[in-house]
Amino acid sequence: MTFAEIGIWALLIILGLTIVTVLIFGARNATYGKINPVAGLIVISPVVILGILGVTMETWTQAGIVTMLVMLGLALLAMFVTGMRGFFGMR
Repeated sequence: MTFAEIGIWALLIILGLTIVTVLIFGARNATYGKINPVAGLIVISPVVILGILGVTMETWTQAGIVTMLVMLGLALLAMFVTGMRGFFGMR
C-alpha cells in the first residue's frame, strides 16, 4: 500500500467518524428540543431530495447534479422572497 492510499483511507475514516459524530449529537439535540424543526427540515432536505432522485433517476451522478440545481433554485427563490419582503416592509 502506498503512502497516498494510506492517506486516502485515513481521510475516509476521519470523514466517516465526523459524520457519525454529527449525527449522534444532532439526534441528541433534537431529542432535547434544542433544534428548531424548520431548521432541521432545511438541513435534511438535500439528503431527502438526493435519495428520491437517486432511486428514480438512471444514475446517482445525475441525481446529484439535479439535486444541486434544485437546491440552487430554492436558494435563489428564498433570496428573492426575502428581498421582496424587505422591499414591501413586511418584516
